Amino acid sequence: MTASLLSNEIQVGAQGRLVIPAELRKALHLETGDRLVARLVGESLVLERREAVEKRVRARFAHIPPDVNLAEELIAERRTEARRETSA
Repeated sequence: MTASLLSNEIQVGAQGRLVIPAELRKALHLETGDRLVARLVGESLVLERREAVEKRVRARFAHIPPDVNLAEELIAERRTEARRETSA
């Protein structure tokens, strides 16, 4: 991607709508109907494909063995903590 593609100015329209410039849509292979995830990073708005977000999250937790259930572990920890609080 060239520097000109990285610094396009866009205007916020009615109801907060944004139009992504054609050259950026083309560079990112965005098509009508594609869905993006919007998130705030500091004072920046970041738009990402859902697939990119899923890939990043999966990579973050890749070190966890498949037979480990984090939800069950969290529930067990909360129950243990609740028992401590009620017995104190």
